Amino acid sequence: MVDPERTSAVLIGRLDRQGRLLWSLPKGHIEDGETTEQTAVREVKEETGISAHVLQPLGTIDYWFVAERRRVHKTVHHFLLEAWGGELSDEDVEVTEVAWVPLAELEERLAYADERKLVRRARELFAAEIEEVAE
Repeated sequence: MVDPERTSAVLIGRLDRQGRLLWSLPKGHIEDGETTEQTAVREVKEETGISAHVLQPLGTIDYWFVAERRRVHKTVHHFLLEAWGGELSDEDVEVTEVAWVPLAELEERLAYADERKLVRRARELFAAEIEEVAE
């Protein structure tokens, strides 16, 4: 999720099992009756305190992990969202820290390569948007 000026994005920090703070994009589970877009908007609000609307899809990440000694497959649908209100908050129990991070620093801050790739895609979309306006 980016600010309206497209200069910063919100990241969430969670502690891993070793106590390290890992920064990532907000995300969560789809609730019954929700679309993936509605889930993205709700999860961003719950995890960051910021209200936002969907600009466009960014991509899907599929991965496997082990939980309670069984393999779990997860698919995460990411969207480019734009903030329109709210106050930054880390009140979600799953989130340790929340921060606005300058776009230029996102890739070095994000813990996961797949999410860094999504950030590059968003930056390409912003560059194309600027070119269209200039033409």
